[in-house]
Amino acid sequence: MIKNILVIAEQANGQLKSVVEEMLSFSSNQARAKGFSVKAVLYGEKISEGMYQQIGHWGVHDIITVNNEKLKVHNPQLACHILANIIREEAPQLVMFGNTAIGKDLAPRLAQDFTAPMVSDVISINFTSNGISFVRPIYGGKVFENIEFNNKLTFVTVRPNTLGKHSVSYQKPRITDLNFDLPDNLLYVVKKIVEKSKVEKNLNEAEIIVSGGRGLKKVDDFLILEELAQVLDGAVGASRGAVDAGLRHHSAQVGQTGKTVSPKLYIACGISGAIQHLAGMSTSQVIVAINKDPDAPIFKIADYGIVGDLFEIVPLLTRELKKVLKKDV
Repeated sequence: MIKNILVIAEQANGQLKSVVEEMLSFSSNQARAKGFSVKAVLYGEKISEGMYQQIGHWGVHDIITVNNEKLKVHNPQLACHILANIIREEAPQLVMFGNTAIGKDLAPRLAQDFTAPMVSDVISINFTSNGISFVRPIYGGKVFENIEFNNKLTFVTVRPNTLGKHSVSYQKPRITDLNFDLPDNLLYVVKKIVEKSKVEKNLNEAEIIVSGGRGLKKVDDFLILEELAQVLDGAVGASRGAVDAGLRHHSAQVGQTGKTVSPKLYIACGISGAIQHLAGMSTSQVIVAINKDPDAPIFKIADYGIVGDLFEIVPLLTRELKKVLKKDV
């Protein structure tokens, strides 16, 4: 029996989410070797040829698509209607979503509809001849839980920047275009989308994050972190202390009551390292801490630590990185 995997290819403005690229290349690289068939599911309005090529670039050629003007904006009722029909037809063993706002909206709904198990915030997947096992952090990242299912339909959401983008060969897209009669009796509709006045990098998917804490005293203090993040092509985060002080919007908060991130590089500036903050960033690949208190808890988990005034160190670091990276921003 062929074992199927469906990767839900979430996209925005004609570009695949970074976590989708991870899931596609990982599945193509790891799952196929264990006898799994991998298919991507892409839905939306006016899907371009470029989207198909992006999926092929990450090693998957079987693409199931649904084009419909009603899918211009996210509506969980319509998305679940489409995905449920595809899942019934394809009978997969695994359905993968990114651990994004949309993924966390759809995966639990579908798992309930199919009376199937769901594992959220997965950071590792292992394909075996007996089934699939998953690892996810629990208790604020203090414990890693290993869960295994034997060839049973399972829904998962995958944390960005954890599976990695694997080297795979390009696959020419083979497209199956489906048409569905989408319901009109919607429970709710999106009438207006208010765009942010300032375009910011997605904190969840950023490979580099520069975060500030209580060591910064006013809103303008974050400008030096923004400049450093711009040089590194990264995103700016904040601790709960900085957010509570009104220095940054809650959408930038990293921690137990904010966002959980796993970037390749996390630079903590003026952050003491309270357990609530560590719960949201402790799985970062490399952690750099800048703090004038040598006894700050953040140094216990940091790979590199700098004891000193962040207002002196961060601008100096920015100037030197501009020279090394040959950037003028």
